[in-house]
Order: sequence, then structure tokens, then C-alpha cells
Amino acid sequence: MTGAVSAALLEDVRERLAARGAPFTPQQVAAALRERGSPVGDTTVLAVHEALRRDVVGAGVLDPLLREPGVTDVLVNGADQVWVDRGGGLERAPVRFRDEEEVRALAQRLVASGGRRLDDATPYADVRLVDGTRCHAVLSPVAHPGTVVSLRVPHRAGLSLDDLAARGALTPAGLALVRRVVASGTAFLVSGGTGSGKTTLLAAMLAEVDPAHRLVLVEDSAELRPPHPHVVGLESRPPNVEGAGAIVLRDLVRQALRMRPDRLVVGEVRGAEVVDLMAALNTGHEGGCGTLHANAAADVPARVEALALGAGLGRDAAHSQFASAIEVVLHLVRDPDGRRRLSEVAVPDRDSSGLVVMKPAVTFDRVGTPREGPGCDRLARRWEGT
Repeated sequence: MTGAVSAALLEDVRERLAARGAPFTPQQVAAALRERGSPVGDTTVLAVHEALRRDVVGAGVLDPLLREPGVTDVLVNGADQVWVDRGGGLERAPVRFRDEEEVRALAQRLVASGGRRLDDATPYADVRLVDGTRCHAVLSPVAHPGTVVSLRVPHRAGLSLDDLAARGALTPAGLALVRRVVASGTAFLVSGGTGSGKTTLLAAMLAEVDPAHRLVLVEDSAELRPPHPHVVGLESRPPNVEGAGAIVLRDLVRQALRMRPDRLVVGEVRGAEVVDLMAALNTGHEGGCGTLHANAAADVPARVEALALGAGLGRDAAHSQFASAIEVVLHLVRDPDGRRRLSEVAVPDRDSSGLVVMKPAVTFDRVGTPREGPGCDRLARRWEGT
């Protein structure tokens, strides 16, 4: 159902407007309501018009959820299950779709608005919508219990480092450390699991980069929107229906290096582009950064190694490049109560075999207590004189 307006009423008005080829306006909606003998008070007309507008250009019954302050994710598992995350974990939302066809139609319309196709031949797609919302959809029967739509909502105004501190993501000590990373031009990675806040922290850090510096952002989907006066973005592109025209992150990283970046940023490192990013950071591009999926800071070297091996770089070379390219890893976690927070600041070091291991410089427990680790002195030496 769509609010207090019945599905039957909406369908009837939609058919009357289509039969007349009438423009989609409140006046025409009122005329269609009069034709069927329904009440035509302003409240009813506006409710029907808004419901139809959502079906035509919005996200249908999901629109009110997407507009709620604090919502980070809206997830659709078929017609009967809609879930929402308001920052404290998933909750069942009090909305549903009429049937599977309505979910499928919404998924296809959202994906089409992002310039992609979604049908039985291509039953899944990942796109960025006009407002910056990340949309991923998989059609039934590939997905169960029906068509699945996952919407990741960007923060409308962006969060500053002070905002993150106020929300408990950064302790006072963590805030000072993160700001030192930015001010010193340290090359870093933000690691963490899905939904741990990696992109949010990275965007907040980029907002505090010297305004005179040029940021060149390379992303699969343009999610980073730092409020910085000099930002250039490059976005990858999937192949078209003929399998041609793809633009991959690795190519964009190489293009970014020719654009005089003061800070080269890879929004999410998840493929062969890791090799080009590390090569750039080893050839004079200071302060480069990106995010990386990992379950712990200690897992980052193995994750980088696996990505580099896929690009043809041997194990020893991958570790050598990583050790000299990345200076700090900021690891985020998401607690059981849904709070996202900085849990560890670690630095890379080499063990007796020459492979990179991460040494904790500072760790933070759930109550925010900082504890210095074996990497603290190494980090202090890196920042001497900055």
C-alpha cells in the first residue's frame, strides 16, 4: 500500500491519464478523480499526485524512507520485506509492495535512470542515481525470495571530522591522530568491513586537506563528495550490452597521474588498480589514499597481496611496494549496536622474511580508551618535523 491511497485508486487514475495522454499534473489528477466519481478535495488530489509521482520518477513506496534523516540503507527482499538502517542496525520497515512485478518495475526504472539496463539477459546491475544514492539490484529468479534492491544513501550534507567525533566514531585522541595524518601528507588506507564507514571517514579527511591542493578522485561509483574547493572526479564505466566501452579503475588511475594531483584518491581499492596506486605513491605522489575492505588492520597486507597477484605482481614485489607506499592504515569497525568507530591506527613493517606485517600504533576499545602499541614510535618518527 502507498500511504492512505489505495492501490486500486492509483491504478485507475493512472489508466485514465494514460488513455487521455494527459500531462501529469495535479489538475489532470483531479479531473481523473472526478471522472470516477471519487472525492476531489485538495488533500486527496495531492496524495494521489504524490503517490503517482513516486511511481513514475521516484522510488515508489521507498521514497519516504530514503528522505528520513539518518537513514543509511534501504533494502528490499522481494515484495513483502523492506528493511531500513538508521545507523543502529537493520529494522523491518512498515511498507511493502503490491507484488513482485511492482518491485521488478521499480528496480528496472532505478537502474535505467543510472544509464544501465536490467532484464532477464542482464539480471543484476550496480548504478549511482542522480542524487548520489548507490543502487544495486538483482532480479528474480536469480535472487530469492524475489527481486532484491539495495540502496545506500549518501549523507546529505557530508560529515566533518568534528561530526564524526560528536557521534562517537572518533575519540579526542583518534580525532587528533586522523588530523595529523591529513596535515602531514601521510599516505594512508582506510580499512574495514562493509558498512563500517570507510567512505564517510575518507570524505571527512579530504575536506581538511589544504585548500590549495588539487584532489583527483578515482571511483567505481562517485560516492566521495568532500567539501573541498579543488576536486576532480573520474568514474569507471561498465561495458555496454555489446561488451565494449568499459573504463576500468586501473586506466583512470593512470589518467589521474597526468592531471597534476596533489592528492591521488582511489575511493575503493578492490582490483588491479592497487598496483598503479602503490606505484604512484612510490614515485613522489605524497598523501595518496583510498579505502580497502578488510576484517582487521592485520589483514590488509594479505588483501593487498591478493589484489596485486591478480594484476600480475609477484608476492615479494607486492609486499615491497606496499611497505614503501603506505604509511598508515586506519581501521574501522561496526559494533553490535551499529556504531561505527575507529578501532586501530597501524603502520606497516617487515618481518624476518621480508613480508609486511601491520604493527598497531594506537588501538581504541569500545569505550574509546586509547592504548599505544609497538608501532607508536615508528609513527612518531614519521611525523618528526611535520
